[in-house]
Amino acid sequence: MVLDRLIMASPIRCLISAGPTREYFDPVRYVSNPSSGKMGYAIAAAAAKQGWTVELVSGPVMLACPEGVTRIPVVTGDEMYREVDARFDGCDILIMTAALIDFRPKTKVDHKVKKFELSMVIEMEQVVDVLATVSQRKTKQLVVGFAAETDNVEAYALRKLEGKNADFIVANQIGTTSGGFESDHNTVLVLGRDGSRWEMGPALKTAIAETLITQFAQILEDKSIRPASV
Repeated sequence: MVLDRLIMASPIRCLISAGPTREYFDPVRYVSNPSSGKMGYAIAAAAAKQGWTVELVSGPVMLACPEGVTRIPVVTGDEMYREVDARFDGCDILIMTAALIDFRPKTKVDHKVKKFELSMVIEMEQVVDVLATVSQRKTKQLVVGFAAETDNVEAYALRKLEGKNADFIVANQIGTTSGGFESDHNTVLVLGRDGSRWEMGPALKTAIAETLITQFAQILEDKSIRPASV
């Protein structure tokens, strides 16, 4: 009985990815995206405030690590995969907010390529799909993915929900005034594998993060609880 109480009192172990990744052509040139990491860092801060044990696998961003959060810095997609993969089995909830670059140059050289040596055609190869790969072996974990889209947001999010074996997808439309990359605000659509659908925003990313964590905490405690719109 005492052991049962101790197990129930153990904090939720939360694994979060955030920010962009970079894939290098040479030591000074790379492909990336404008992800600021603000949404992921806000979620990490909210999870820590909830009393969870939080590990944040972060691409290169200009943000301070939230209080009470353990940050694991990475740069490339392979590095992010290794760090998430190593921690996935021990977590209760994985929240993948990171905006990984899907492709990388097939060849990287160890010196700066001069302009006259540059080819205008660069052969690319696919980077490992972190969310789809680790979620294939989920057992008890609640898996939450993020989707940033420019159009057909709900349709693409539903496709990602199924293809990534996620429990929830949090989708938002980038390139709008309601939020997205680099903004402090966001508007999101959350789709669940159980058929649930709820919207949040426009609101500060910090407010959205706190609501998400509160609702995911309830879902972890009781799978029958459905989140409410804000």
